[in-house]
Amino acid sequence: MKPALSRPKARAALMEELEHAVRKSSALGVIFGQTVANRVGVSSSDLECLDFLNIEGRVTAGRLAELTGLTTGAITGVVDRMEKAGLVRRERDESDRRKVFIAIVPEAVAKIGRLYEPLQKAVTRDWEGYTDAELKLLLRFMTQGYNTMLGVIDDLSTSLEKPKGKPRKPARGS
Repeated sequence: MKPALSRPKARAALMEELEHAVRKSSALGVIFGQTVANRVGVSSSDLECLDFLNIEGRVTAGRLAELTGLTTGAITGVVDRMEKAGLVRRERDESDRRKVFIAIVPEAVAKIGRLYEPLQKAVTRDWEGYTDAELKLLLRFMTQGYNTMLGVIDDLSTSLEKPKGKPRKPARGS
């Protein structure tokens, strides 16, 4: 008979198992997204930005940058590509013509949505087995994960943008 793990070891093992489950699910989500993106003819990051637009509705490029953690320059490229593919359009604000919103093209997004229907139905079936309290916990987990990811993206982007110091010249005679 195997001896029971101590509480700290059992918790560490459980946390490792959770980490692995999250990583596997995330990796498959990326692969699924890439498969859909390939079918649609856009990049996977463009498709993810389109999903943010689908959830949020019409937003500015700046707001899309905030939601995704991408720079406004990167978002401009994403929007250009999605507009060329017929997935989004730029709309000027009626009250301030300088302000531009990014809006989805509903007919195009509906075609993409059909590719997600089997996944959506399967996940909804899974969620039906949870209590309201469990669903609230899962929602908290996913919301915290999203906010953590935004922070980490920002930290990583900031560290990559910092200029590297000049290497020191070796002292004479070294």
